[in-house]
Amino acid sequence: MPALRPILILTLLAALLGAPLVQQQPASAEPVRVAEFLADCPYSHRLPDDPIVFPGLPGASHMHSFFGSRVTNAHTTVTDLLNGPSNCNPAVDKSSYWVPTLYNNNAPVEPTITTFYYLGEGVRPDITARIQPFPLGLRIVAGNARATGPDATTIARWSCLHAGHVVASKDFVTCPSGTMLESYLDFPQCWNGRDLDSADHKSHMAYPVGDQCPSSHPVPVPKLRQVLRYPVSGNPANFRLASGGGFTMHGDFFNAWPVAELERRVRDCIRPIIKCGADGRPS
Repeated sequence: MPALRPILILTLLAALLGAPLVQQQPASAEPVRVAEFLADCPYSHRLPDDPIVFPGLPGASHMHSFFGSRVTNAHTTVTDLLNGPSNCNPAVDKSSYWVPTLYNNNAPVEPTITTFYYLGEGVRPDITARIQPFPLGLRIVAGNARATGPDATTIARWSCLHAGHVVASKDFVTCPSGTMLESYLDFPQCWNGRDLDSADHKSHMAYPVGDQCPSSHPVPVPKLRQVLRYPVSGNPANFRLASGGGFTMHGDFFNAWPVAELERRVRDCIRPIIKCGADGRPS
């Protein structure tokens, strides 16, 4: 019998051992095609202040719950935010975020999960590809604190974590025991290209129309989505916001991302439509 060739011997041994002769190298994981990065910014403090609507007037506002920057008060400037501490992940996000405080039986309740998503959705892909970072110091208010009922100005939605059968609403919803009350709020993503604020704190920004930014607000910026989860459930009869009913939910954003960090995330995550984590890297 002729001698077995080495390659045949290896093949027979591999078969006997039940192992493949050649190990396949795992293919490189493709990035998730979602234009997103995020910041997790826990509750920081409460004050009846609003440095956007009532700058320099401490106590002039209803009670607000602040997230991110630990130094926000009525006198806060962008320099204060850049130089102050933040509880965000990533810590490089020095921005300040705030909402009217939620009360249950007149006791304040703070969200235990607070995530701020920066998204490229809501516009055509060609517009996503040219989204610009927020300018440093941009201030945005979304929602209507003075609403007297659910209407077209009600931007926020209320729902329940792990209870998808509860239909989202413009007002508080009844969440089953063991779930949490959620608030979702999308900020406008079209900027007029000039102003960091406006007299009504809204006119310098706009929402897309027909998947594109209106000509009056031609600069697309990331869509900021605020997601808050509160450790309450059950009958919402005793719930209220410092501004009133659930339909008055609104959010304030004071941008203090370092310019280079925000530009990198927009360049690497938003424009190429790649899902990134808090570190601004593909997740």
